[in-house]
Amino acid sequence: MMFVLRRWIQTAATALSNAYLLFPFTRNIYQGKLKSVCVPGLNCYSCPAATGACPLGSLQTMLATVRPSAKAGNAHIGLYVLGILGIIGSLVGRMPCAWLCPFGLLQELIHKIPSRKIEIPYWMIYIKYAFLAFFVVLLPLLVVDGFGYGTTWFCKYVCPAGTLEAGIPMLILQPQLRELVGWLYASKVGILLIFLTLMVFIRRPFCRIVCPLGAIYSLFNKVSVFRMVHHPDKCVLCKECYNHCPMGVRFYEGANQPDCIRCLKCMQESCKFGAISYEIAGLPVALKKKTTSPL
Repeated sequence: MMFVLRRWIQTAATALSNAYLLFPFTRNIYQGKLKSVCVPGLNCYSCPAATGACPLGSLQTMLATVRPSAKAGNAHIGLYVLGILGIIGSLVGRMPCAWLCPFGLLQELIHKIPSRKIEIPYWMIYIKYAFLAFFVVLLPLLVVDGFGYGTTWFCKYVCPAGTLEAGIPMLILQPQLRELVGWLYASKVGILLIFLTLMVFIRRPFCRIVCPLGAIYSLFNKVSVFRMVHHPDKCVLCKECYNHCPMGVRFYEGANQPDCIRCLKCMQESCKFGAISYEIAGLPVALKKKTTSPL
């Protein structure tokens, strides 16, 4: 039941984040007032159907313009983005990755393709923090042009979601742009193809290895209002939570790990012993009843 609900919410979130259906006629992106609002998941601002802004792109834009803004006396502009990320993270941690992110939904669907599945080394989950630090924060802030403006490095050079949702569709909608295609576009398409292939074999590879937005939300996992709870006295180390986790989290090693996206699959579908529950503001909310004896 929880799986079906999550799929419906993921689908609805994807549809709402891309609800501008006039793009086949306008052949351009939506630029209305809703574009000033950040969506909680990774959804490219330049997608022709996008109705909101990507928080990751908005954060880079803020940092890329911080020097000119400071000179103009408007250094506070853009703190809205940090506020949105802080509010979401402090309330639910990395839960938007499981319930609201269109690119997360895509990865889960592609992983269903029958194939030999591969697990990544645990240390690779920390690579996303390097992407966050360098491509999202340091490079846009420090590498600037003669006027003091930086660029959105992650969006421009890495993000496969942007290529899929914006780069390819805009070339279809505006054929004249094809004359501008060069090595950068080719490299972005190559990155997209690599990740589409990895999605078949690896559980959410982009989320676990690269995604800076997931890295930001994960920083709040242990302190957010919504938290997962592990009950060691009921856990039999069957590892079913790990086997069915879309992020490959070993929940039996501790709750609220950085890669836990609070999809609740472990609690509702995997654990038969009531060893997993969640709490809100420290108050237990959904303690699953034990259905099988651990002995």
